[in-house]
Amino acid sequence: MRYRLDLVLRPAEGVLLRVLGTAERRGFTPLAISGEQPPDGGDWTLQMTVRGQRPPESLQRQIEQLHDCLSVEIAPCP
Repeated sequence: MRYRLDLVLRPAEGVLLRVLGTAERRGFTPLAISGEQPPDGGDWTLQMTVRGQRPPESLQRQIEQLHDCLSVEIAPCP
């Protein structure tokens, strides 16, 4: 099943690699990533589409534990 994760991240070195690594270690395959950082250098808004057979809430809980993650929301993909 495919899911979209809407994340808000602090701009920090390696934060994207930590998010991707967490997803892969939990058995999810990242399919697409898009995001932006506001011109004022604020927090990043990121959308990541993943595929996996496990419940997405397990991935949500793990990503929320990352120091630079401010929020994670899950939405099903069509």
